[in-house]
Amino acid sequence: MDLTTLLIAGAAAGIAAGLLGIGGGVIIVPVLSLVFAAERVDPDILIKVAVGTSLATISVTAVSSLWAHHRRGAVSWDLVKVMTPGIVAGSAIGAILADVIPGYWLTVAFVIFLLAVSAQMAWGPIASGRDLPGPWGVRFVATGVGTVSALMGVGGGALNVPFLSWCGVPVKRAIATAAAVGFPLAVASTIGFIVTGLDETRLPSHCLGYVNLPAFGGIVAASFLFAPLGARIAHALPERILKRTFAVFLSVLALRMIRDLLTGT
Repeated sequence: MDLTTLLIAGAAAGIAAGLLGIGGGVIIVPVLSLVFAAERVDPDILIKVAVGTSLATISVTAVSSLWAHHRRGAVSWDLVKVMTPGIVAGSAIGAILADVIPGYWLTVAFVIFLLAVSAQMAWGPIASGRDLPGPWGVRFVATGVGTVSALMGVGGGALNVPFLSWCGVPVKRAIATAAAVGFPLAVASTIGFIVTGLDETRLPSHCLGYVNLPAFGGIVAASFLFAPLGARIAHALPERILKRTFAVFLSVLALRMIRDLLTGT
């Protein structure tokens, strides 16, 4: 397995986690797909191993990222407490669904959503007059975020940051809170991918369910160290620049997913 590739991917994922409040799965899943393809992993389970391993790395990277944001007092812990039950429930649902259904139409809907949100974050106002819904409304949204994030192998920031920002939460606080929520999301999803993959006979060596342990180790060795750097950059940037940076990230993610749909990868 190409350790250099894993370390570079881990460093990039760590910076993205701290900067944008995402788990880094948008970087890790494609890289692992290429690595596992080179290792001749069975194509039928390759994406599941990539997603499961990505989620496992996010559970570690999120700790480094959320701690860096917490030290700056940016995490809304009361909001994290409200969102966590829905996130955990949705993550478990997503891990189960990922094992039994194709995600084509979900991916199409997700791409449309990402492009719409990207446009809103790029050109919409910095401040919003909207308020967050009540606790049960927030939990309902969090459940949906957890489900979709587990299916896609991402940490939830791609959905949580736009939602919180749209509801009037300052973007830096939204990013910090999304980073904190990403930890229980990744842990719950990882457990789901481990459990659902235990009876799979076609896994490559050194796997725990759908989590490949050597790839996991190579990525987190770098991502854990680089996440604080991303957080430092996030708190140094103006709100408008940060929102537009996130909009670019969402657009790139959507375009990559469109490419995957068109090429069948």
